[in-house]
Amino acid sequence: MITGFCLIFLRRDATQTGSIVPTTVSTLFPSSISMTHLLVTIMLLAAHSAFAETNMLQDLCVADLKGSKVNGYPCKDPSQVTPEDFYYMGLANAADTSNTSMGSAVTAGNVEKIPGLNMMGTSMSRIDYAPGGLNPPHLHPRASEAIFVLEGSLFVGFLTTSGKLISKHVKKGDVFAFPRALLHFQQNPNKTPASVIAAFDSQNPGTQSVGPSLFGANPPIPDDLLAKAFSLGTNEIQNIKGKFQKK
Repeated sequence: MITGFCLIFLRRDATQTGSIVPTTVSTLFPSSISMTHLLVTIMLLAAHSAFAETNMLQDLCVADLKGSKVNGYPCKDPSQVTPEDFYYMGLANAADTSNTSMGSAVTAGNVEKIPGLNMMGTSMSRIDYAPGGLNPPHLHPRASEAIFVLEGSLFVGFLTTSGKLISKHVKKGDVFAFPRALLHFQQNPNKTPASVIAAFDSQNPGTQSVGPSLFGANPPIPDDLLAKAFSLGTNEIQNIKGKFQKK
């Protein structure tokens, strides 16, 4: 049974021109650095190297949207790749916000619209807001977000896990960032439309909205559970659920 080991490094001997001599940990590192600290450092370096090896090892991996998904899309046959796999014009024009209850519309430019984004860790969306429109509180479980205001002005913000609201009024030309997986929102309190371009550090950020997730879940979350969580009566919970039922 192995009860111990010794790390040996090679270094140039300062007293012998050009010679290479073996060096143990005890001579290479001060005695104040414990073996435990050294091992933790080596393990972290190894983990970092292993993570680096998971990066894409080829020029591109255009998503095969018809393939079976296993934590993402498989790569399309390189011989079948075309310029259209990297092109999308869906963000050029404002979306119709008149048929949404919140007065906002999101046009995604993710891997499902731009297959060439697969494995790139980036995507974009356009969000348009009617006067008084709202992109309600939501989060992106796989991405941070930064918005650039194209037109109009907005009230935007996010909540930290300690409940602190970080918010600001932004106008055309401004940029505001939302950390990964934190609840955030954008509101247009004005009488004119507004639009932003949103950038994400994921090809498929995902979106989870608070209201639909809690009150429109399928199967539904029990009324008594939500009633206790929000200090409401079950009748009130049922009324709220009625507003989030999928049509």
